[in-house]
Parts: sequence; structure tokens; C-alpha cells
Amino acid sequence: MAIQNRKNDHIRICVEERTAPGYCYWDDIRLVHNALPEIDGDSIDMSCEIFGKKLEFPLIVTAITGGFEGAEKINRNIAEACAELGIGMGVGSERAGISGVCPESYSVVKDCGVPLVIGNVGAPQLVKQKGKEAFGREDIEAAMDLVGADMLAVHLNFLQEVVQPEGDTNACGCRDAIRSLARDFPVIVKETGGGISKDVAMRIKGIGIRGIDIAGMGGTSFAAVELHRAMDAGDYIRTNMGETFLDWGIPAPVSVSQAKCSGLPLIASGGILDGIHVAASVAMGAACAGAANAVLREACESAEAVKRKLTLIREELRAAMLLTGSPDLKALSKAKHVILGETKQWMESI
Repeated sequence: MAIQNRKNDHIRICVEERTAPGYCYWDDIRLVHNALPEIDGDSIDMSCEIFGKKLEFPLIVTAITGGFEGAEKINRNIAEACAELGIGMGVGSERAGISGVCPESYSVVKDCGVPLVIGNVGAPQLVKQKGKEAFGREDIEAAMDLVGADMLAVHLNFLQEVVQPEGDTNACGCRDAIRSLARDFPVIVKETGGGISKDVAMRIKGIGIRGIDIAGMGGTSFAAVELHRAMDAGDYIRTNMGETFLDWGIPAPVSVSQAKCSGLPLIASGGILDGIHVAASVAMGAACAGAANAVLREACESAEAVKRKLTLIREELRAAMLLTGSPDLKALSKAKHVILGETKQWMESI
């Protein structure tokens, strides 16, 4: 019951409260306008291939939820929209589902025909925590089977764990555990709002993973989410820790730049809100973008609302490609852009 309440709290807080740092780092990436593009906007090819799957445009609705009664509707709405538009989808942490807590809130994704489905387990669950055994092979197989996953995201959420009262904070052995997992399963590594540095990208580059979701600062801060949970519980320490760490992390565009050294396909998530942000992420070297909070309110409403929002993002991307003279994503990846503001300061300092 506790895990259901926590996951329900996460969605409620993300919908009702401000959970982002308040500075949009993707707005610092400005694509250079091409006044004479010499391409047909209706012929622009936005498709991409990632992890052996074709997407109609370079976007994945990344991990949002699962594990409580209301999550089934949210995941169904997202899955139906992603399937219809031909883009990828990830689910929230599957620890609840494989433990028998509302498994249908995850499995609803399985039969929708989404072209790329990404399962989700936490790196903290791959090693022993206080009073908790590490996941075994059977748990991982169950997580993959539960959603019919093509890939498995191992999320690095230690920023959230240090603020969460019930957080798992033993990080010893996680890299080796991920290496072992990647021998038998198609694994990507995913941050959850703190970003991936060059050092971390280099340390995970050679352990068998297939890609990285950088999930940098600028989108949902789970320190902020846990702050609101702590406030509701009257927890002085965790409330103040949440405030202290609310804007902790590496800005998402900076993290894309840092993680390119891995040579692995990158998913650029963390504050992606519109099609220009998607275009900017590709121009900076990502294989595709990832968005979650951008469609959360719509996902709570209907599949049609999610589809409408994602279609808008797609058409904004098409417009950005026309206005940079990019007939396809290969050309967009070479589009001229400038970096301004705080993102520029980070780039020059890190």
C-alpha cells in the first residue's frame, strides 16, 4: 500500500505543483534561421532508427508511472497515442508491478503496438539495500515480460533517493551490476533529472549498454517532488533537503554535449517541451528526444489529448527542420546553432 500511495503522490504533485527548477536550458539552444531553405516542407523525413526500431519522428515518451490504480489509465492513454503516431514509450519503475502491485498498470502497454517499449528498473534495486535483497534474473525477466519491453532502462535516481524518506542510498556495486545485467538483456542507462557527466559516460561506455537517456536538469526535479511529499508529512529534514537540492544536476543540453564521448545513442530528456527543443537536441548530437511531463496532464485526460499534444510537437519539429533547411535528421544533426545564457556558462566551465 505504501508504494501505491507514493506513486500516486508523485503524479499528483507533478500535476499540481511546480517541480521544475524554473530555468529552461533548452531555450538557450538557438537554431540559426535559414531564409532560403530550398526544401519541400511536406517531404521532410523525420523518421529515425534507434535500438533497431523505426520511429516516425525522434521522440520517446519517457518513464512516467505505474504501480497504482490510476496509472493504468495514464499508461494506456500514452501507449495508444504513441502507437498511432509511431514513436517510443517508456514506463515508470516496475518494482511495484513485478512485486504484484497493480501489474495491469504496466501490462496495459503490452498489446498497444508501440514500436519501441522501454521497461524500467532502478540501479539501487540491483544491489542489496537495508533490509532488501537485490533483484535477481527472474525479477528482470518479469520486468521485461510485463510490458513486452524491447529495451530495459536502468535508472540512476540517487538524487531522489537521498531526499526520499524511504530512499535506497547504497550505490556500491551498481556499475558492476549493470555490466552483468547488460550481458543478458538489452540495457540502456537512464538518469532521472540529474544528468550524465562526461566522466560517468566514459565509465559506462564499455560495459555493454546500448544507449544513454541523459535526463538532465531542467525538467521534473524529483528532489522537488519528494520535497512536497515531505511537506505533506511534516518532515522537517526532508523538506529542507528537497529545497536544498531542487536545482541540483547538470543541465540537459550540457549533459548531451558531455555524454557524446560515449559514442552511444543518446536520448535527450529533461525539460523537452516543444518541437524546437526536439530539433535542438538532435542538432546537439542526440539520436532522439525524450519527454514526460510535457504530456502528463494530457495523459491524465485521454489518448486523444496525448495524441494532440504529440502531434503539435511533431509539427513544430517539422517547421524547425524547414526553417533550418534540414530535409532529414542527418541534415538536422549538422544544423547551425548557438548556445546562450546559463547553458553557455556551463559549457565553458565544465
